[in-house]
Formats: sequence, C-alpha cells, structure tokens
Amino acid sequence: MAARALWKGHLRLSLVTVPIRVYPATDSGSDISFNQLHRECLTRIRYKKWCPTHDREVGNDEIVKGYEFERGRYVALETEDIDKVRPESTRVINLSQFTDADAVDPAMIDQPYYLAPDGKVASESFAVLREALEGKAAVGTVAIHGRERLVAIEPRDHGMIMFTLRRADEMRGMEGIDELKDVPRKVNAEEIALAKRVMGGFEGRLDLSKFPDTYEQALREMIDAKIAGEDIVTAETDAPPRVVNLMDALRKSLDQVSKDKKRPARAPASPAAKKTQKRRAS
Repeated sequence: MAARALWKGHLRLSLVTVPIRVYPATDSGSDISFNQLHRECLTRIRYKKWCPTHDREVGNDEIVKGYEFERGRYVALETEDIDKVRPESTRVINLSQFTDADAVDPAMIDQPYYLAPDGKVASESFAVLREALEGKAAVGTVAIHGRERLVAIEPRDHGMIMFTLRRADEMRGMEGIDELKDVPRKVNAEEIALAKRVMGGFEGRLDLSKFPDTYEQALREMIDAKIAGEDIVTAETDAPPRVVNLMDALRKSLDQVSKDKKRPARAPASPAAKKTQKRRAS
C-alpha cells in the first residue's frame, strides 16, 4: 500500500523553491488504545462540560479559552483574538541556517516526518539539496496547524527526514535535580576500564527490530484470550536485583559475556510467549 502524504508544500532555500510532500515517519495506529466503560453495564463513559457556577451543562458556543494570569483570575480570549496572531499555514518550509548534523540535540527532537519531491519535475532539485546536505542539518521554520514550528532537515536514504524541534525555552536544565549533586566527578579508573570491556562485549551493528515491544505483545495476547473466554495466567515477576559490589559485578559480567560469546546466541522468550506457553501447559 502506497504511503499517503500528510500535506504538500515547498522547501525554500534563498531563491530556490522545491515542491515537496510530507509523510508521517511513525505509525501510532499500531498502539493499543482503550475507552473508559462503566464496569456494571460496559457502557462507554461520556463527559459533560459543566459550569459549577450555573450548575448546568454548557454548549460549545458558550465556551471561550481562558488564560490564568493570577491564581483564580482569568482573561478570556475569543477565537477572533487568537486568529489575529495565529500564523497563516503557508506550507512553506523556510531554511535559514545550516549546521553539522550532530549539533542537533536529540532531546530537542519532537516528531519525525519524511520529505519527498512533489512530482518528477521537482525530483532533480530535491536530489541536489539532499546531496548538498550530506553530514549537515538544515534548520528552519514552517507554519502548520496554526503554529510556527522549528524544524531540522537531514538527508535519509533517497529522501530527507524532517524533525519538528522543541524550542530552547521548552527545555529544562539538569541543575534542579538534587540527586546529581552527589554524583562524584572522579571515579576509579580500573572500574571504568572494566566497564568498557563489559560494554565492548555487547557492541555490534544496531538493529532496533531485535527489540520488540514485549508489553504490547503480552497485552494483545491477553485481550485475545479475554475475547476467547480463556483464563489469564499472570506472568512471574523477576525478583528485584540486589545491590552488589561494583567491581565484583563487573568481573562477573565480563565472565558472563565471555561465556555467552562461546555458545550460540538464543533470543530470550518475551513475556507474551511465556504466557502462551503457560496457557498451553495448563
């Protein structure tokens, strides 16, 4: 099934404008979602918009947005007020700065999207910009859904990937985390070296497909079992790990890594698979 574009627009660099299509890079539809039901009759719960002052339900035409500027005090904003400052969704991504790709802090990344040329005529210009971006990130802005969003664009395979970014004033610093004040600045060099050797035993080419969502799998199996009227078997929970001497733990870990390398790798069973085996056994 061919991917469907979220919207069409233009990528603008100075006097260069390239027609593009924007596609979602994630699939949220695969996540399990729930509705709230009344336990007694399994009817879906409804929510009413209630005014406690007038003690009655109010309609959408009676509701305005309010900003609390002091505790318990609000200023009301009509739709027309907000429309006066809302940026027009021109669907033009204006590129205004270029930097090394690793200069974009991952903590700033919000949502990823894929970019593709809009039509064969735009393909060559699109490819030129993609190649010119090798190792770089283009930073710019786009007005969409009534908001101006900060974005970063990088080349990805035959296309490009665009990340919407959080702005600097949205990020919190780490200085307010008290526990970090007790973290030592200098640590045992021998322990560091041993920890690096343990980590080295797990190094390899990253393949995130080897990390399935075991909770989602178990949840789907549980739902299927409930629909089929089967008994639900509770999975055994692992005992919490004991805090042990760091050097001893590192040495034992290194020995374990060495042993694992000598025998064929076997993927551990997921909680979902364990539950299935228990149901079959019972």
